[in-house]
Amino acid sequence: MKKYVAEILGTFALVFCGTGAIIINQQMNGIITHVGISLTFGLIVMAMIYTFGNISGAHFNPAVTIAFTIAKKFQTNQIAPYIISQLTGAFLASFTLKFLFPENEFLGTTLPSGSILQAIILEFILTFFLMMVILNVATGSKELGMFAGLAIGATVLLAAMFAGPVCGASMNPARSIAPAVVSGHIEYLWIYIFATISGAALAVPTWKFLNQKD
Repeated sequence: MKKYVAEILGTFALVFCGTGAIIINQQMNGIITHVGISLTFGLIVMAMIYTFGNISGAHFNPAVTIAFTIAKKFQTNQIAPYIISQLTGAFLASFTLKFLFPENEFLGTTLPSGSILQAIILEFILTFFLMMVILNVATGSKELGMFAGLAIGATVLLAAMFAGPVCGASMNPARSIAPAVVSGHIEYLWIYIFATISGAALAVPTWKFLNQKD
């Protein structure tokens, strides 16, 4: 149960702070800025990895959980409890933000500002490289080393910084599902489920190929 609670709390913090920054930026006439939003996502991911990494592995992301399982770094019977925990944390965060900012229409929902194809390709590539970083600094149940949180948080920050304005730089189905469902804007949600899981899954065979012994 400790692992599941850690996943709930970590995903709650990620969605609450990340999408909260988007909402507050909209409410306060852009005071946080795009750079501030990117920093918020990167820093909260880093902070939660250092907080919960030794308890649950700090997935906070169904795509990461699925990819770890494909890589045989995570037990198959833990997939459902982990994803349920992640979605629970994400939905609790979005409902809290809905209560705090009832007038906000989108609640930080990831929406493509360019074409659908752009969003699919960007989310796929971003999640692919995020998972490559995670596979090289972490295992399925424990984070390795003092720099794991820094490396993963910096990758999230970088992706959000340059791709956020085009596709939202979700890289995380839970982060996209909760605000989309709570706000009622689910028209593009499939992009952020399909592209992120596909990108994370493809990272696994690539990682195995690059790390196999000659």
